[in-house]
Amino acid sequence: MFRILTIAACLCWFSASAFADDAKKETNCSDRIDDDGDGMVDCADADCQNDPACKVGQGPENTDARCSDWFDNDGDGLMDCDDPDCEGVGIRVCKGSWKGDLGGSGQSAARPGLPATSVANGMTDEGIPLEALTAMGESTDFFELIGKFGDKDGERNDQVCSDGIDNDGDGRIDCNDFGCRFDPDVSVCRGSSGVRLGIISMVNGGKLSSTSTLAGAPGVTTDTYTTQFSRLEANVLGPIALIQNSFFLLSTRLERTPRLTFAMFQMPLGNKGHFLNLNSGGGGLAAGLITTGAKNMFVEPAAYMYRAFEQANGAALEAYGPITSDSKLTYRVFAAGGSGQTTGSVGGTYIKNNDTTYTYGGGVQLGINVIGMYNRFDTEFLYTSAPTQLAFLAGVKFDQRSGERYPAANALGVFKWSRLYLKTEFYAKRDIDYSSNSIAYNARLGVLVIPKWLYVGADYGAFVSDPMQNVPASAPSSVTKQMDEMQWRVGAHVYFWRNIGIASVILRDRQVQGSDTVAKLHENEIFGNVTFRF
Repeated sequence: MFRILTIAACLCWFSASAFADDAKKETNCSDRIDDDGDGMVDCADADCQNDPACKVGQGPENTDARCSDWFDNDGDGLMDCDDPDCEGVGIRVCKGSWKGDLGGSGQSAARPGLPATSVANGMTDEGIPLEALTAMGESTDFFELIGKFGDKDGERNDQVCSDGIDNDGDGRIDCNDFGCRFDPDVSVCRGSSGVRLGIISMVNGGKLSSTSTLAGAPGVTTDTYTTQFSRLEANVLGPIALIQNSFFLLSTRLERTPRLTFAMFQMPLGNKGHFLNLNSGGGGLAAGLITTGAKNMFVEPAAYMYRAFEQANGAALEAYGPITSDSKLTYRVFAAGGSGQTTGSVGGTYIKNNDTTYTYGGGVQLGINVIGMYNRFDTEFLYTSAPTQLAFLAGVKFDQRSGERYPAANALGVFKWSRLYLKTEFYAKRDIDYSSNSIAYNARLGVLVIPKWLYVGADYGAFVSDPMQNVPASAPSSVTKQMDEMQWRVGAHVYFWRNIGIASVILRDRQVQGSDTVAKLHENEIFGNVTFRF
């Protein structure tokens, strides 16, 4: 009987204690203390569900406190160390217990590729001046460090962020440069020194109105409506094994039929910033055809700028580097070759109409960096106010392709200042076989109306050619399509998720002159486009 009474008393005591514990609640949801002793702190406790301190979207997740508060501060569905924002500079709570270098290479455990530096020297362990963090404050995006606090805005794409040299001369190399670390265009500095996979996805829909007129006959108008995944691009980039400061890039289009559209393998020549580059051709003097649409303010390049001047060779070999020690003057030389006609894919040439013409080309290009540093793979978008940049590229080449031979010259100028972006390009050639001169030009303007929110742009250009002489009836389409045309476009871009997600509306008007046998064409198009890049 005594044992029964003892057990009953213990049960009553346990029940009372449990009831008393249940009555406790988290009294302060921001003091980082487990007030009710249930193992759940602050916003992680259900008691704080309706507390103002735990309201979703109240601020960025980019400090030690916010990266360890058991709460999704910025409302992006990722909490604390699961949020990539918590990998940023000055944040220590997500680094784990490892404090040393990786394999004795002098690399930071938090972000491989960065030298560990001392806070005692006025720097964080990732090389960021403490004055920069102080000036930014908790609510400022790390993207705004680019071009400030001793950084120069000259390294902001995977190509220059993988080459092992200080391209813009600011004392920071590759992933230690602010542009390489904070611009989402760069994939090689996202916390892994191995192979990186980047995805660019575009969805668009709109209306295209085409009016064609032949030999004075009444025009025929056709309206086409569409909604589709217009582009699904996968880019793989990583180091070439056992070759320091090297990299490879494979760009694949995964739309109707998977296509490996561009391949690049780059290796250093000495240790002075010179490189040897083996790629799949198609670049020539202009990079418009081999640059991702996510960097083009109108999604697609202006076709009239390249159709008559560039060709997609089977492979190309390039060498480039600085002429002066400060890289204010640079060079690039290239040679390329192929066969038949291209389908736009690696290994995609084919022979048509028994045309086995061997295609080849070669040329030289000079770069002049008057202010800042420019690279041909840089983006045309502005997300925040940009440091001033003024640069020029000029080059000449000779091409032989199916049906024609020609020397050509190209010139390009880029100017960035605060919220303004201006780019002009000019192309010219002399067709040897048909005694014809052709020119094309394009000018585009971008204005960052509201930083981090709204970017607008416009461009205008044309292709003008002398009449070709003695063109054979069997001439390839690359020759017969060279007709006078003009085009203008305007676009507005809204950054709905930082500068990773962009919603765009673009208007286009294009007029092609036509000929006696080819109808004159007038196109009007309006489409919306949503781009994700990650």
